[in-house]
Amino acid sequence: MDNAEVSYFGIDGYEPRWLAGSSIIDAAHGPRLRALTGHVLRHVWLLWDIEDDEWFADAPVLLDFGHEQVEISHQKFADLSVTWNTISPAKQPAWTSGVFQLAWRDEARADASAHHGHRLDAVELLEYAGSNAAHGMTAISFVFSGNRLTVSNGLDENDLEFGGPDPAYRRTPL
Repeated sequence: MDNAEVSYFGIDGYEPRWLAGSSIIDAAHGPRLRALTGHVLRHVWLLWDIEDDEWFADAPVLLDFGHEQVEISHQKFADLSVTWNTISPAKQPAWTSGVFQLAWRDEARADASAHHGHRLDAVELLEYAGSNAAHGMTAISFVFSGNRLTVSNGLDENDLEFGGPDPAYRRTPL
């Protein structure tokens, strides 16, 4: 069996490391996420399903700050993987099942690419405290002047949220 067959959605070099809970995520990634503050967001890469012309939300979201690229992915109800500088969006995924044709796109969603060129003011971990199945889910929120981009769990896939967080989130500034 070659590496493409055992890779995550055919993404060369990507090995998610699943964690759950904001305190665990903070301990593992808080200092590095905090160090992004003051840097300019260059790209928001999304894996795109070319045939259906839609975001393949199961794959990681890549935020490129030039010196660092943070790769965020959710699965199940509360699992979050944060990796750093492992995915090259210049390489097209080698999906081997023949089911999807996937490609990285930077300008795929105007609401995400609107943050390009903006300086990051803060990063927050948002832990959902609502009374439904998403309770305990941790999202990562990137605060820019006048707006924010949050990568959250869309119930077993990634979701992008814009604007202030839902009041059901407990906020942990980094």
